[in-house]
Amino acid sequence: MNDSETIAALATAPGRAGIGVVRVSGSRCLHIAENMMGRIPEPRYALLTNFLDGQNQVIDRGIALYFRSPNSFTGEDVLEIQGHGGLAVLQLLLERCLELGARMAEPGEFTRRAFLNEKLDLAQAESVADLIDASTAAAAKSAMRSLSGEFSSHIHKLVKSLINLRLRVEATIDFPEEDIELLESSGFRVRIDKIEEELHALLLNAQQGILLRDGAQVVLIGQPNVGKSSLLNSLAGEDVAIVTDVAGTTRDPIRQHIQIEGVVFHIIDTAGLRDTSDTVESIGIDRTWASVGKADIAVLLVDIREGLNERDEAILEKLPSTIHILRVYNKIDTVGECARRVDREGETTLYLSAKTGDGLDLLRQCLLNLAGWRPSSEGIFMARQRHVSALQSAGEYLKAAKERVSQVEFMAEELRLAQLKLNQITGEFGADDLLGEIFSKFCIGK
Repeated sequence: MNDSETIAALATAPGRAGIGVVRVSGSRCLHIAENMMGRIPEPRYALLTNFLDGQNQVIDRGIALYFRSPNSFTGEDVLEIQGHGGLAVLQLLLERCLELGARMAEPGEFTRRAFLNEKLDLAQAESVADLIDASTAAAAKSAMRSLSGEFSSHIHKLVKSLINLRLRVEATIDFPEEDIELLESSGFRVRIDKIEEELHALLLNAQQGILLRDGAQVVLIGQPNVGKSSLLNSLAGEDVAIVTDVAGTTRDPIRQHIQIEGVVFHIIDTAGLRDTSDTVESIGIDRTWASVGKADIAVLLVDIREGLNERDEAILEKLPSTIHILRVYNKIDTVGECARRVDREGETTLYLSAKTGDGLDLLRQCLLNLAGWRPSSEGIFMARQRHVSALQSAGEYLKAAKERVSQVEFMAEELRLAQLKLNQITGEFGADDLLGEIFSKFCIGK
């Protein structure tokens, strides 16, 4: 990518629509506007105009908007051409921009330029894509919080606290002869404890944001004819899987997405697990185990009339230790039992009927709990795994710093590394400016 070049691309999805937008960013915006419209639009005012080709023939008639640098999304001159939303018309408008000196933008290049021109930090830039891809209202709201800078402001607050802590440590190391407050272990531990507490709260919110963004993978497993496909249909609210009394009906995994309190669960109905000589069914069973390996939650269905038997125990033994397991006794309608939840020795068991829907609300709540969702999503912002990893690493460095209070040089390094990890979230990799902070705050004007 060459940031000095002018770029252009469709800003709306291709297809038939009332309006389509071609966005242009870079120094040749005015040249393009003058040649396509015969004039330069007044900044930030909508101009109704004809869009002309190279022979001054009208391509389309629509609205032009010009945003002068630096007051634009990218921080550069930006021109938005709003025409009718036909694919052919928009393609002609885009080709005209390319003829006049623009080039096709790379994926994400407009947002990348906004980041490089400090219109957005890295976390905000990532939230642009998250907002576009949001599949639930809760996810969209959380992505908007990140885009507006809520997540970044928490990071900046933590970084500021770390800088204040590092100021005293660095000053003690570099200027021991000055009249600077001596380090006291208890005092510094209290300061670090406070930062750790704030970081932990931020980490919990970030993990909730990941759940909103990515959802949770749930695999339905069990022996044939225990009701996996019926349960999938009941959760989905439609017949997405074929249900018969014939064992081995489900061969390939069937995937369906459902929403529970704004969280997306990717439900996978799998082939019944049993020993079989059927080649096709055997392939389906292999694919079942492949799906289990990628899942966050495994729902083991058991026919309540049969109970948990040796074959079910064999299935449980093969499940990965990292996966959450929920035991579900299905078909309670056949034995006249009520839907209920039983928690015993750290294990949760549900009794329900996929056929009648009795107990499905209990199942939905259990899935939320196993996925790690907290009841209130207020204040949750969209996050990614790299954000969580950075926060966890920063926490580890803080813990190490607290253990090295008596070794000031090592403590300073741990604090520096913690700050570096936090800066990686927002994309701030600037040089260490602690010396300037020390001189300004401690008045060490030597």
